[in-house]
Amino acid sequence: MKRRQFMTLLAAASAWPLAARAQQAAPVIGFLNMQSPEAFAEPLRGFRQGLKDTGYVEGENVAVEYRWAENQIDRLPALAAELVRQQVAVIAATGGYPPVFAAKAATTTIPIVFLAADDPVRLGLVASLARPGGNLTGINFFAEELAAKRLELLRELVPAPARVAVLVNPANVMGTETTVRDVEAAARAIGLQIQVLNANTSREIDAAFATFLRERPDVIFVGPDAFFTARRLQLALLAVLHRMPAIYPLRPFAEAGGLMSYGASLTDTYRQAGVHTGRILKGAKPADLPVVQSTKFELVINAQTARTLGLDVPPTLLARADEVIE
Repeated sequence: MKRRQFMTLLAAASAWPLAARAQQAAPVIGFLNMQSPEAFAEPLRGFRQGLKDTGYVEGENVAVEYRWAENQIDRLPALAAELVRQQVAVIAATGGYPPVFAAKAATTTIPIVFLAADDPVRLGLVASLARPGGNLTGINFFAEELAAKRLELLRELVPAPARVAVLVNPANVMGTETTVRDVEAAARAIGLQIQVLNANTSREIDAAFATFLRERPDVIFVGPDAFFTARRLQLALLAVLHRMPAIYPLRPFAEAGGLMSYGASLTDTYRQAGVHTGRILKGAKPADLPVVQSTKFELVINAQTARTLGLDVPPTLLARADEVIE
């Protein structure tokens, strides 16, 4: 073999393990979510954009291990334990409280980026918003005044409501307690009576609407919950079928035919989670990385549903909407 050919082969052989090691050295993110991937394209786009904003592109210089619970809370501890065994660099726990607490129970050392719909200090996730102090930090995308704001929006759209039915998921104990507490306080302040109904299966949603049909509340308040997000089409169809005005926590409900939604932008919230994840990959410690509070909220009105329900949307409400679906 000629010397030049030998040196070329030697260089290629030397470079191969270096390239392989470089590829193997790409950090791995564990993405733990309560829902299923089919309904999660838009939030994932936001998460990947946040990673990109910090210099990480999935499949190029970072890998993501996805674990989806398919709305089965009891699967989360095992899914979180899988990610810990794989020694991922950081866990993004998303889609409700259960994934966050499953990840928290699974590790005290791997950084966790959470999405919390309530005050993470009150929930015991962090010591303070400015200095979380442990292995968790993340995004707080729900302010307590949102319950009051949603009820105000309903009162503006529906003439003189007196009774509001609140739909919650009893399997999500912490989320349900927060929702009921906030709605009770907000309703009391404006003289509304509330009735709480539970549902954590498709059949129980049907049963709840059968109760609504008998007792005829003036409006329905659907609580924030990953299971309800997954069943948003069923909820929207039943509300229209029974001619019941309802307000929902997120844009996807209004896009599915729900009358009105008000809440944090899911895409922007997940983008912020991606940014936090990228910062941790670059060396930031979750203990010192402040919790971010969402500032982008969306009012979405489905005008077609309003017409079906015989409601005239006030021009002042239309003017404030971020989107009106025709």
